[in-house]
Amino acid sequence: MKMQDAADNAIGRVARWPILVGTILTMGASLVPEARAQGGDADKLLKAMSDYVASQKAVSVTFDSDIEVITSNLQKIQFTSSGQVQLSRPDKLRATRTGGYRDIEIVFDGKMLTVSNKDSKDYAQIDAPGTADQLIDVLRDKHGVVAPGADLLLSNVYDVMMADVIEGTVIGKGVIDGVECDHLAFRNLETDWQIWIESGAKPIPRKYVITSKGIGEAPQYTLRIKEWKTDLPADAFAFKPDTSAKKIALGDLGDIDEVPQGVAKTGAKK
Repeated sequence: MKMQDAADNAIGRVARWPILVGTILTMGASLVPEARAQGGDADKLLKAMSDYVASQKAVSVTFDSDIEVITSNLQKIQFTSSGQVQLSRPDKLRATRTGGYRDIEIVFDGKMLTVSNKDSKDYAQIDAPGTADQLIDVLRDKHGVVAPGADLLLSNVYDVMMADVIEGTVIGKGVIDGVECDHLAFRNLETDWQIWIESGAKPIPRKYVITSKGIGEAPQYTLRIKEWKTDLPADAFAFKPDTSAKKIALGDLGDIDEVPQGVAKTGAKK
């Protein structure tokens, strides 16, 4: 799937924000003495989650996310946002993210991609035929868009997440918002990542933490899934701009990152 060259370049300049968030941390049993160092079990639990998530044809998720940055004077600062992702396989996606600095919406209907900056009341649209999987891949692979957690939306969740894993561990049990979860940890060369998966018949991801090992002070990205539904409103993927909103070229869209300009953004990258 290819977008127009001009659109490609524009996305690379402005589409830097995490759509929904996470990918997985690998800790290693030596760091947690009581961890059950059973890579096979970790793989099985992650595969069960992957199969369950991929089987959901329609998903609506609300989330809270935290991203840490390291400033030029080596101070660690955390920025927090909340949002929602709605997905209808294979080719419909809506994502919103509201933080202290940005209020952003992305809508994809299988034919057109819309990026809206509600703060400045600007929005841009480009032709983008294809699937949601292809859109996520293009934004990440061609434009370097940092989108931790977006892999969870892919139809081949397990393959993508495990592609560069060198170690996996079952840490044990944990409780997220009152829900018992299996706590898994994985490791690749650049990051450690963790995932908490709801125990039982519905292995839904509940929390993700990504730790960037190659950056001083080891900044982290944390995603907490607050609500997971499988029903969507009929008009979920129809973009409805504010009457005062102005349509502009994608390349002219203002900064839509969740970290304000002038702050060194680091971490949150698998």
